[in-house]
Amino acid sequence: MRDPGGLYDISTDVIEVPSGLHLVAGLTGFADAGSAVSQVSEYLLDTLEHSTVLTFDNDELLDYRARRPTMYFDQDHLSDYQPAALKLYLARDELGQQFLLLTGYEPDFQWERFTAAVLDIVQRYGVSTTTWINSIPMPVPHTRSIGVTVSGNRSELTDAMSVWKPRTQVPATALHLIEFRLRELAHPTTGFVLLIPHYLADTEFPLAAVAALESVSAATGLIFPTDRLREEGRDFLAKIDAQVENNQELAKLVGTLEERHDSYMQDNPLRSPLTDVDGELPTADEIAAELQNFLAARRNGDDDTPLQ
Repeated sequence: MRDPGGLYDISTDVIEVPSGLHLVAGLTGFADAGSAVSQVSEYLLDTLEHSTVLTFDNDELLDYRARRPTMYFDQDHLSDYQPAALKLYLARDELGQQFLLLTGYEPDFQWERFTAAVLDIVQRYGVSTTTWINSIPMPVPHTRSIGVTVSGNRSELTDAMSVWKPRTQVPATALHLIEFRLRELAHPTTGFVLLIPHYLADTEFPLAAVAALESVSAATGLIFPTDRLREEGRDFLAKIDAQVENNQELAKLVGTLEERHDSYMQDNPLRSPLTDVDGELPTADEIAAELQNFLAARRNGDDDTPLQ
């Protein structure tokens, strides 16, 4: 393997990174249901004091033809170029506590080398814990709190917060690999995968970002400003609820999801809230046919719907 340090450039600005900080990571490119990861990354960089520690090399990690960068055209000339970015930041939370934030795109290439680079960064800066977030679509109702599946080696978090503990095979992400390697080193690491209502997976669901930030806070003690996201989330849910009230089939679907969710949470903690009494995961056709038809009608007839 080539030197992992060749994948990134350390900022030329003099930045002193204290030892013992938490590392928080969120990479876009896989799933990101409800735009949870992209919302969190944008929100933190918009609201928190931060500075760049290092930048990863796009030409080594990025498939430009799969995720084309943005070029700005101004009447008769190209005026600007906005490449993708994968960076490590030094940031401060709402109380002034410093932490490291790794955010940007998930690498398309060289996962093992990228993972080795992150492990080197963990060692270089004496990172105390590593926490990462992701989100996937699942048949759960929007009327209940967003659940999480928790992985890693911090049992106090997995025992207290993980609402679904399946034995299954999943498509890997780069952060899965990083967690796997960190666990081999006995480094405290936690992954939070948010379970987002599948019918909201393609929307920008503000409460998904809130749930992600709350999960990170539980793992790190960091405090984030979420008032704006919570207000946007209340407005979003009010619009969804209004749509449900006006469609009998949609209301029936949501009611079915609520019954399964509540049955799991209250009566049978050993069974997934996503399955029926026989333990079978409902198919997309069984759960979402009416909802998909409804959303398609809304898209065709109402440009103001939040589900577009």
